[in-house]
Amino acid sequence: MDTLASQLNELLPDVSIVAGDSLCWSPSAKSITYRTGDTSDENIWGLLHEAGHARLQHTSFRSDMELLELEVAAWDEAVKIGAKIGYKIDSEHIQDCLDTYRDWLHQRSMCPRCGIVTFQTTESQYNCYNCHKSWTVSASRLCRPYRLATGQKKNRLETISQTVFQAKSR
Repeated sequence: MDTLASQLNELLPDVSIVAGDSLCWSPSAKSITYRTGDTSDENIWGLLHEAGHARLQHTSFRSDMELLELEVAAWDEAVKIGAKIGYKIDSEHIQDCLDTYRDWLHQRSMCPRCGIVTFQTTESQYNCYNCHKSWTVSASRLCRPYRLATGQKKNRLETISQTVFQAKSR
């Protein structure tokens, strides 16, 4: 992992690549943290993925769909970075990682009343075009999906569904 980190330091001179307990890209710190003891293919590919986010300068997202688009772009860039330095990322692994986001997006966008899949209307709200139900979702991409639906009475929130799972790579 340290060799890969050194290679990435050369490709991304403005980004700090540091060992730690997790695998993540921090746009505010301009740093990538990686798990140094884990030499599995998945960890290597994850580090390349985070380098993809860094190279593309991903900083934030305004909607669930935009997050999915950023993840796809980061994996595409990871494949290019990997090819430059001698690593091939398994396409099945990429699709498995993206599936966690697709599943998350599908669950968050499904109306808790009638089951129709809808579009996000604000950063934290969905509205059903079929039955006119509104619900709020967590802004956290780590707590997925969590929907609070507004009931018939104003200011009354009822918990509709809470399922927490984590994506394989972010």
